[in-house]
Amino acid sequence: MTTYAPEIGTADDVGPMIRRILAPNPSPMTYLGTNTYLLGTKHIAVIDPGPRDDRHLSAILDAVGHDARVTHIFVTHSHLDHSPLASELADETGAQIHAFGRSKDGQSDFMRQLEQNGYDAGGEGIDHTFCPDVYLSDGAVIEGKDWTIRAIHTPGHMSNHMCFAAGKHVFSGDHVMDWATSMVSPPDGDLSDFMTSCRKLLTNDWDAFYPGHGDIVRTPNDRIKWLIDHRCGREREIEQALQNGPNTARAIAEMIYTDIDPRLIPAATRNVFAHLLDLSAKGLITFEKPLSADSIFSQK
Repeated sequence: MTTYAPEIGTADDVGPMIRRILAPNPSPMTYLGTNTYLLGTKHIAVIDPGPRDDRHLSAILDAVGHDARVTHIFVTHSHLDHSPLASELADETGAQIHAFGRSKDGQSDFMRQLEQNGYDAGGEGIDHTFCPDVYLSDGAVIEGKDWTIRAIHTPGHMSNHMCFAAGKHVFSGDHVMDWATSMVSPPDGDLSDFMTSCRKLLTNDWDAFYPGHGDIVRTPNDRIKWLIDHRCGREREIEQALQNGPNTARAIAEMIYTDIDPRLIPAATRNVFAHLLDLSAKGLITFEKPLSADSIFSQK
């Protein structure tokens, strides 16, 4: 049983020079809310400022205090629960915003083509106005006074998603969490990219992940391996469902997601849709064109 129950707006010490502030935006998709992290002592890096909310902005500034200052702002990805407050925090502090890029940057050719063909039902709340001051390449190293961050491009949940490693501790955004699997919602999410990013993270032996929602992941490599196995298992379930005949993503989701809050079925449908697109790209199944949320998929 998890003991994760932080108080909204309170800065809790959760790691070496790491504090966490929970934003006031709980929901079925965000759990108790978005985790904003402060890294450092006097010269602070803020990771994922969160949604646009005056109370949360005040909580961040109060936690920084008068004896320290925000020198860097990092955004893992530009969903509305992670990035909008970055611009206001930058205005208040003068710090620059660091991220991989804008909301469509890093999008795979397959998903770009899907979008150009008219499919745009991602549904995850994109911050379309997000624009970083500093565009980070994969592997970029940024140094503060008492911390160093290495940027790791991890597309999958979203094309511009980045994890930020401080030594063997990683701010993992929505890519790896302890309370739920990461949502992969085309055309902004890409399952093939997600699996590649998981395997990329496994090339290091990490101590802890600090996710965008939920508690600290204390055995991150084990969690990544579980996520890979979980996705492979979902793929098998979807293939088995299609053995009973052609069907839609929604119908398949209702068949295989039998243990979740009914309010999450639309999100589960998008996850299934991501798997179906991945299977289609692999040439294992076909679908009726034009592609839509109601497309019928069939085994070859």
